[in-house]
Amino acid sequence: MSARVLSINITSVVHQGEWTGSEGRTGIDKRSVDGLIEFKNNGVAGDRVIDTNVHGGYEQAVYAYAREDAIWWEKEINEQIPAGRFGENLTTEGIDVNAALIGERWKIGSVILEVSQPRIPCRVFAGFWKRATLIKDFTQAGRPGTYLRIIQEGSAQAGDSIEVIHKPNHDISISDLFAAKSGERSKINKIKEVSDLSSEFKEWAEKIAATQN
Repeated sequence: MSARVLSINITSVVHQGEWTGSEGRTGIDKRSVDGLIEFKNNGVAGDRVIDTNVHGGYEQAVYAYAREDAIWWEKEINEQIPAGRFGENLTTEGIDVNAALIGERWKIGSVILEVSQPRIPCRVFAGFWKRATLIKDFTQAGRPGTYLRIIQEGSAQAGDSIEVIHKPNHDISISDLFAAKSGERSKINKIKEVSDLSSEFKEWAEKIAATQN
C-alpha cells in the first residue's frame, strides 16, 4: 500500500467547558474537509489553535495520525473513530508515523513537512474523549502520532500521496522520543545529540541525560 493522506481535518466546533484547558475553549474537535487546503503560517488553513502557549507554532504546525493506529483504538475501546477524532490535521494510511525519524521530510501535494515531535496527551484530549484514563491509556499504547513543521508552504488534499523525500542520519524515531518522555530513558544520550530536535525537547533531553551520566 502506498502512503497517502486519507483525510485533511480542521476545527469544526470550538468547545467550551471545564475540560477545555486554561483558555476555557479548545479547537481539538476536527473534521474532514474537501478540496485543496493551504498549509502556511505554521498551520492548516481554517484550523483553530486556541491555547497557543502549548499548541501550534512552528514545531506543532501540523499533526498526523495513522488510520492503522485508529483501527487499533477502535478494537481497544469498541467504538468507531472518525477522521480527526485524535485532533489530527492529517489522517494517514500506509506510513508508520510513529516510526518516522525526527527530521524526516514528507512531500504531500506542494507542501513539504518535517517530523518534529510526538503528541503528548493532556487533560483536554481526555475530556474531549470523555475518557478519564485516556492519558494513561494513550501513553501505554505508544501510538502518539507525530507533529510536523511546515518547511515549504503549499496546498494538499485528501488522496495525495505521502513521499518521504529526506531521512536524517540518525535512528531516533517519534516512538523513541515518546518512550523517553514517558520514562524509558535508555536512548536519552542518543536523543540529545539529534540536531533536528526542537529547542524545548533538546533542553529537556540534555537535562535528563546530565542526571543519568
